[in-house]
Amino acid sequence: MKARQAAVAMAVIALAGCGSSGESPEAAPTTPGGLSSEAIEKAEKAAGIPPKPDQKTADAYLAALRKIDPEIVGDKDPDRIIDRGRDQCTTIREWPDDEAKVIKFVNTRFTSPDHPDGFGTAKAKKINEVVHRHLCPTY
Repeated sequence: MKARQAAVAMAVIALAGCGSSGESPEAAPTTPGGLSSEAIEKAEKAAGIPPKPDQKTADAYLAALRKIDPEIVGDKDPDRIIDRGRDQCTTIREWPDDEAKVIKFVNTRFTSPDHPDGFGTAKAKKINEVVHRHLCPTY
C-alpha cells in the first residue's frame, strides 16, 4: 500500500502542471486526502496501477483466492485484498521476466496471522496467476 501511495503521490505531482479540466477545485469530488477522485485515477494509471475492478470481477477474484487458501482473504476488508492485487499488478508489469522477484512481492503482500511471511512459493505462484487473470490480464 505504501508503494502505491508513493507512486500515486509522485504521479499527482507530475500531473499537477498538465493543465486543467476547466472545473474549479471546489467542483471536483475529493477524497479524504483532498485530492480529486479523477486526479487519483490519473495518477494510478500513470503509475501502472490498473483500475478498480467491477463487482463481478472483484467477486471472482476473491473467490479464486479463497480456492487457493481461505486464509488469503480471511476476514480482511475485501478492498484491501483487491488493492494488494492491484499493487501486485505493478510488479507483474515492471518485472515480467523476474519470477523470483514477483513471487517475493506476492509473499510480502499476501499474508495472514498464520502466514506472516506469505503462503510459500507454490501458493504465491497461484495467487499471482489469479491477480494477473482477474485484475491485470493485459500486463
